[in-house]
Amino acid sequence: MDWDKIRVFYTVAEAGSFTHAGESLHLSQSAVSRQISSLEESLNVSLFHRHARGLILTEQGELLFRSAADVSQKLSITEQRILDNRISPEGPLKINTTVAFGSVWLTSRMAGFLELYPRIDVSLALSDDDLDLSMREADVAIRMIAPTQGDLIQRHLLKMPYKVFASADYLERYGIPENPSELDNHRTIVYGEGANPPSSNGNWLLEAGVEKGQKRRATLRVNSIYAIFRAVEGGLGIGVLPDYMQRESTQLIEVLPELKCPQIDAYFVYPEELRNMKRISVFRDYLIMRITEDGINHNDIG
Repeated sequence: MDWDKIRVFYTVAEAGSFTHAGESLHLSQSAVSRQISSLEESLNVSLFHRHARGLILTEQGELLFRSAADVSQKLSITEQRILDNRISPEGPLKINTTVAFGSVWLTSRMAGFLELYPRIDVSLALSDDDLDLSMREADVAIRMIAPTQGDLIQRHLLKMPYKVFASADYLERYGIPENPSELDNHRTIVYGEGANPPSSNGNWLLEAGVEKGQKRRATLRVNSIYAIFRAVEGGLGIGVLPDYMQRESTQLIEVLPELKCPQIDAYFVYPEELRNMKRISVFRDYLIMRITEDGINHNDIG
């Protein structure tokens, strides 16, 4: 049987008339009628009862329609699979984000992404200095401050509150501060020279609970939030960290919850020229899924 004629027959059977089928197939009514007549002649059966109210399938027509519907469905599924394979995301994907967010949160969640998209070649470029996306130093970035470049697409990704933390070991040895002024009797870990804190006053912990214009002495100063995280986790002292880090550590305990800590916003950023790259969109969607699963305060990045 001629598949072109079967396709026309199937469309006519679904539409119930030569006219409607012709509109769907972009053929004239007479052309559709000739195709059906030719098919009936080749099979030596009548496939339709012609009535003034339309076309009704004969018994033989019903049998052919069921078979044609089955073939059409299988072809449609096959076509979709071929299309999916053809547009399956592949190729390099270089992701830039901070050392802290990349090391503590992102890296441990990349296994699921690589299982979903094994043909994407991922590389993580962790740096507290932003790489130049417009110069293709990276394909996409997760940044803790909104970019100002006009040629970059940015989507708000999540809100990242900061809280005051200490380790269980530290609190067992030095006690729990009941109010901010008691921080004078504790070890504090803050940003040091060369650091890029998330707010203009990243070391506000040194001023909490002291007289205006005064600051307490820091026990340790480091130039990286990741280093503060490791120091606090290791029991060295009390520090201010983004709250997602507590989910990644069994050691961190929040202290002084009444203190109002800064909150920063993270953004998903990529160059305008990569807007239609499928590997960008699937990574974005994967991030949304994992953020949602973790219960992190977030906005859909669309």
